[in-house]
Amino acid sequence: MTATSPPGTRATRTDTPAADAIGTTVLLALGLLSAIAPLATDLYLPTFPTMAAELGTSSTVIQLTLTTFLLGLTVGQLVFGPLSDRLGRRVPLVIGSALLVAASLACVLAPDPTVLVAARLVQGFAGAAGMVIGRAMIADMAAGPAAARAFSLMMLVSGVAPVIAPVLGGLLGDRLGWRGLLSLVLALSLIMLLTVLLGTRETLPAARRARRRERPAGAATTSPLRSRVYLGRTITFACSFAAMMAYISASPFIYQQLMGLGTAAYGAAFGANALALMAVSALSARLAARMAPARLLRIGIAALGISVAAGLALCLTGADPRWLMLPILTATAAQGLILGNATALALASVPQGAGTASAVLGALQFGLGALVTPLVSLGDGTGALPMLLVMAVCTLAAAAGGLIARTAPDEAAPPTVRTA
Repeated sequence: MTATSPPGTRATRTDTPAADAIGTTVLLALGLLSAIAPLATDLYLPTFPTMAAELGTSSTVIQLTLTTFLLGLTVGQLVFGPLSDRLGRRVPLVIGSALLVAASLACVLAPDPTVLVAARLVQGFAGAAGMVIGRAMIADMAAGPAAARAFSLMMLVSGVAPVIAPVLGGLLGDRLGWRGLLSLVLALSLIMLLTVLLGTRETLPAARRARRRERPAGAATTSPLRSRVYLGRTITFACSFAAMMAYISASPFIYQQLMGLGTAAYGAAFGANALALMAVSALSARLAARMAPARLLRIGIAALGISVAAGLALCLTGADPRWLMLPILTATAAQGLILGNATALALASVPQGAGTASAVLGALQFGLGALVTPLVSLGDGTGALPMLLVMAVCTLAAAAGGLIARTAPDEAAPPTVRTA
């Protein structure tokens, strides 16, 4: 049976299940797999001073636990993604989930900073498996509008994790301490392992695995990079996420010092932005049945650009800083139209290597996120301007990615989705 997709989508695989094959339960499970690592990234950030005191070390060493985690997360995606293209999705996912449990336990019981730093490196490496393979599994099961809907719904679970994690850490840190917060990550890791063992199945057909194993490893790793559509959509995804990370990393200064909000008000503002992101992600999932993912993506980038421009105008004209809450809210909400649709379009353009493509996408996502984090602190005393300038550059780069994809020859190919 052959179905035609709306303009702006493209998929050529011949072994994709029907669009409705991805049920809500499966999406929740995949969303959980993708949410563990982002939650583990910064859930414990509010307890950094306590950690330094209890472990008898400096804040620089404690900061290293975050740096090594991000390093492991980046490398892990580049390992587990190509591996899942060759061995299938389930076996690497089981290995990564089991290793995540062991590393999370080591973090909770760490007797000194050296063990904690090493355990966090392994934790990030193992946690990458759920993120990269979860995206690849959706790409195995759906394409076009169905994939865009699935990725948008998954954003409800996984996309808000890096936004709400600092809020949860702030609320629970005093009661649980840093070991208690890391124990929550351990509990989620155990749930993830059980979910993989009991609730997931292999989604990559044996024939595609065999074809992948016949190719040289180097060619398998670089093949997605030869698609201009994939590169363009991946640039859009990663740069848009980097814009959001710029806001997240600057938010304590922007809301508390610049706007004068207290801790509770800061948490409420942060939570409102997270709710806006969730609401627009849900809206994007509903609209995917009637509008092409590429069109939704363009609307999202336009909304992000307008929001950042409005913020810059407020900043440069000396307006009351509290007015910045509105463009920050709409910029965060716009991610609900961008991240899911950009992911769907990127992975659909290279269906024969979804694991590798997901790995490169994820590595670039967190690599850029780590890069922009220190940039927002430059120009101390200039208010919100550094954050907004970083967001503006990221938004322009995201729009440029869209132009790269739209001018590629294969983006204009007749869009079809064949289902078995």
